[in-house]
Amino acid sequence: MASALHIVCPHCDAINRVPRERLRDGAKCGSCHRPLYEGRPAALDSVARFDKYAKHSDIPLLVDFWAAWCGPYRAMPDVRLIKVDSDAVPELLQRFSIQGIPTLILVHHGREIARKSGVMPLAQLLAWTREHADGVKV
Repeated sequence: MASALHIVCPHCDAINRVPRERLRDGAKCGSCHRPLYEGRPAALDSVARFDKYAKHSDIPLLVDFWAAWCGPYRAMPDVRLIKVDSDAVPELLQRFSIQGIPTLILVHHGREIARKSGVMPLAQLLAWTREHADGVKV
């Protein structure tokens, strides 16, 4: 049997085991039966939810710390996996020593593996993400 990865459901936060080869095949949550991937970021509104994703996801998480009032955020392409509203969860800003908005952090198993502040064109964002996520063993 192929190896399975732990994926946290963006709807009910259940931890799902998904065969690696089925990640792109419309996998659904075993608890709530909703799609695990919907082509938009999962908005996390608490430290507890963030910690669950960060600690239990076997794939890297690209975390965008943003704020509704941030002008550059509006220009950011919508390719993130996780969104954390910096005004709603200031504890995470402290934990990650966020100095400016927007800040992107790539997190794997609760550990920061890359960071980038400011707005990037989509091609640069994808290249940056690939550069740092490709070295992560999932």
